[in-house]
Amino acid sequence: MSLTARGAPLAGTVAGFDAATGWGVVEAEGGAPYPFHCTAIADGSRVIEAGIAVTFHLAPGHRGLWEAAGVTPR
Repeated sequence: MSLTARGAPLAGTVAGFDAATGWGVVEAEGGAPYPFHCTAIADGSRVIEAGIAVTFHLAPGHRGLWEAAGVTPR
């Protein structure tokens, strides 16, 4: 992924979210999955339902992988 692409807003859908752990997965349009923590939900709610359409940015993650950040319902 290029450096300019990681800051571009992406669209996707929340594929799953576990409120007990605070971790979820956003599936980008095109199918790539990106994990996210509840602290990455932009409105501060800390909970989001699976199936919700969202926009997000990519950020370096805890394990050297890309994660969704600034997860915002559309």
